[in-house]
Amino acid sequence: MGLQDVPALGSAVEASDDDFARDALHILPLRIIPLETPGLQRARLIKNVRLENVIEMFNDQKTGSGQVKPENITAYFDSYEREIEHDMVKIRNICQASSFDVYTMRIELRRLAIDINSQKELSLSESKKQELTEYMKSFTRPLVRSIYGLEAMEVNDVDDLIAMFAHPNREEALRNLKKMAEKLRIELHEIPTFLEEYGDIFLSLAYFKRCIDQIVPEIQRFITWMNECLGSREVQNNPKVERIIHDISNDLTDVSTSITGRFESFDQRSRDFWNDINADTFRKVRDLIKAHHVTIGGVLCGLAVKMDLWKTRFARGGGGPTRRVEFIKSEILPGLGHIRSLENSARTIKDP
Repeated sequence: MGLQDVPALGSAVEASDDDFARDALHILPLRIIPLETPGLQRARLIKNVRLENVIEMFNDQKTGSGQVKPENITAYFDSYEREIEHDMVKIRNICQASSFDVYTMRIELRRLAIDINSQKELSLSESKKQELTEYMKSFTRPLVRSIYGLEAMEVNDVDDLIAMFAHPNREEALRNLKKMAEKLRIELHEIPTFLEEYGDIFLSLAYFKRCIDQIVPEIQRFITWMNECLGSREVQNNPKVERIIHDISNDLTDVSTSITGRFESFDQRSRDFWNDINADTFRKVRDLIKAHHVTIGGVLCGLAVKMDLWKTRFARGGGGPTRRVEFIKSEILPGLGHIRSLENSARTIKDP
């Protein structure tokens, strides 16, 4: 009997979780991939706290999360031997991705020549886009200023931008748009297409920046919580554990500092673009940000799942030294080297 035939194991992931899954760094709903195995399309590919890829067959408040390692999934679909073998080729390839956020997936699925069922599935939810409005303003403000000479105009999202520039309401704005088109070496009617690409690039930057702003303070709190163990007798009498705590603290601090610095560099490059608008500077900014998508997604994915589990297990802080050390060794340490390596690899990315 296959897993899909066993209702006692729990219900499939609810459709109401769609927005959460689309906006998450560590979840890929398998329904977006054309798969042949009935039942598998209701599952999700997720990265757990150890950054292992697992197929989540169900997730229920009462029964918890039903996870299966990809290499073991064929045993649950023995009635669909041919179909599952075909599907597993795709899943094994997708598992190579360092993150399942929509921007990393666009790059990885295109690289793997894997089709998707709907382009909408690889975009952020409307609620997430609204949440990112304030972040996007820092990227839309220079654009509005360059065309209209104003900063006070209210632009909340890319659709507002496109509407504003597709039908400029002032002669001066139209002249400025023509100048921009000339500098970008495009036709005036191509401006909306340019804005869509511009908006998507910087929406991805806003998304990742929002993730950083949420994760970094949690990392700082975690390090403080973890370092409290250093004063305990259990740790003082165990130099190996003491070294592990110091190493984790240093790694998390270094990774947080490095990825924050990357975003400061992106901000500077985007400002340079608006100081010298031309096709080459836009291409360089676009290609630079795209080149960093995979490593940024992977680093933030790893940090997010670890900090989320810590907040769940120790919602009110606390926990004795023994319990803390066990959590640090079993849940934080595994996979941390991968996160550190990903961030280090970003230093080898050359500016376009």
